[in-house]
Amino acid sequence: MSILLDTHTVLWYAESDSRLSTQAKTILDAKKDLFFSVASLWEIAIKLNIGKLQITSSFSQLLIRLEFLKVEILPISTEDLDIYINLPLPKNHRDPFDRFLVAQSINYSLPILSSDEKFDLYLIERVWV
Repeated sequence: MSILLDTHTVLWYAESDSRLSTQAKTILDAKKDLFFSVASLWEIAIKLNIGKLQITSSFSQLLIRLEFLKVEILPISTEDLDIYINLPLPKNHRDPFDRFLVAQSINYSLPILSSDEKFDLYLIERVWV
């Protein structure tokens, strides 16, 4: 199964965080059909830069980890942006990075591997156990 990885899923995996579910770890360990958005990389870079995110490895090491996992980085496409602009805007979910992942999930027909239940507000599949 091809799957889009949420930002926190990759960070929890890289940091061996106990919040990562067993199923999520199994999916990542398989190193097969994994996708990660360049928007998530941008989110990580921004949060590292402003001090809102702390990780034990460097950003470069995180990129190497993604290569090791054989993750395909999804670019931002005009189709993604068109879907993003037309998404409903629930009052309790205004995170632009999450909403962009929803747009890519729709555009590429990919479920999202995430513990974030706010993705359930949209007509997409979220995987987490």
